[in-house]
Amino acid sequence: MFDIGFSELLVIGIVALVVIGPERLPKVARTLGHMLGRAQRYVNDVKSDINREIQLDELKKLQTQVTESARSLEDSVRQEYESARSALASPIQEAQGAVAELAATANLSAASSPDAVSLPAEPAATEKHDKPAA
Repeated sequence: MFDIGFSELLVIGIVALVVIGPERLPKVARTLGHMLGRAQRYVNDVKSDINREIQLDELKKLQTQVTESARSLEDSVRQEYESARSALASPIQEAQGAVAELAATANLSAASSPDAVSLPAEPAATEKHDKPAA
């Protein structure tokens, strides 16, 4: 990230030893390490938050796509249902009309001549008479 080599770190260490002094250098190094650790954790937290937001955004887009496809599927199924219903409705209505016409002509002919149309009568119930055995 900063492109600092070993020789540059060695120079920084020697200058820090001279400026800070050997007594306080370990404490300053430890404090500097803690601060760098906190900074790294903060950067990692920010990265993970950004990744979560990106994933959440992708999930929302996916949800809208799935919802859209479900609506289009529902619309196509509804259209197919309506077209099948209308295709079957006209032959059914024609058949009902034909049956109604036949019933009307049968009623007219039955009304004009009652003997012309004879419906089969139900067979009479016969009773069996058991004869006592002799």
